[in-house]
Amino acid sequence: MNKYLPLFVVILNIALVVPGCNQKPAGSIDSPPPAGKETSGGRLFGVSFQTMNNPFFVELNAGLLEVIEAHGDRLVTLDAQFNSLKQKNDCSDLVLQGAAGIFLNPVNWEGITGTLVHAKQKGIPVVVVDAPVKDADLVLCQVASDNVEAGRLAARALNEVRPDAKVVILHQSVNKACIDRVDGFKEEMAKFPGMTLLDTQEGKGTTEGARPVMRDLLSRFPEVNAVFPINDPSALGAISAIESAGKLDQVTVVTVDGSKEAITAIRAGKMYSTSAQFPREIGRVSAQKLYEHLEGKPVEKDVKIPVKLITKENADAFETAPEPAA
Repeated sequence: MNKYLPLFVVILNIALVVPGCNQKPAGSIDSPPPAGKETSGGRLFGVSFQTMNNPFFVELNAGLLEVIEAHGDRLVTLDAQFNSLKQKNDCSDLVLQGAAGIFLNPVNWEGITGTLVHAKQKGIPVVVVDAPVKDADLVLCQVASDNVEAGRLAARALNEVRPDAKVVILHQSVNKACIDRVDGFKEEMAKFPGMTLLDTQEGKGTTEGARPVMRDLLSRFPEVNAVFPINDPSALGAISAIESAGKLDQVTVVTVDGSKEAITAIRAGKMYSTSAQFPREIGRVSAQKLYEHLEGKPVEKDVKIPVKLITKENADAFETAPEPAA
């Protein structure tokens, strides 16, 4: 064993010296990165969407990215998959990572309060996109379409072709944007005495969720001749059920979003109208408002992005027109 001792001593000395090569001189102090900064790659921002299984949110995310990447910063995009608990945990992770700001599209407009409190305690500004939250005082601002007007536009459009409409609504009542759409629709519908609301059911805001609900409504209400689903995906699910029942020429569909899929359905005569939103513009404006805040500028609390009705008459022009610039 003794013959290996000199070699062991040499190795030990090397092990003690090498780590010291990376050490700073005594008394030097590392400056911590600024709040919300990564060690490289600019500031970290995060966005949590209720779902990414919707072209609307893909476009909204693209609007956020456009502005954030132009500033040399980074965006982490998270899909809550319509799960409130997952969204809460995802946002908690962003807070722990010291995000410079969070964009939030809430699954549940009331159930997200705890997450907003947590972010505010840590000094992280939250911008709510598309679907407002109940506790608006906890967020920097909310940027959304004029959802009440979107509902009104749908009701007016329906009255033009079905003044005697017997309507069912496919709702998503935990989402404030959808609540506003339905409120606007009912408010306008009350002005037309020939229209009757037969029932309101939860369609979950998805194609898969709306299809069986619409199938059941057609069975229970043979007289139904109109449906207001709260977004394009649920409208496509309703159309699938209507088509299967052989009633495409008997049931008028009016909805909200303005997606390419909806425009295709309008051109094919399967949907009458959609109240178009501008998701990329919502994303751009949301990011701009957060940067304004980080620069010390005042930011308005409630920002509404206008909506526009699409029917077969203007579908072609609308499909090729770019969204308004921010």
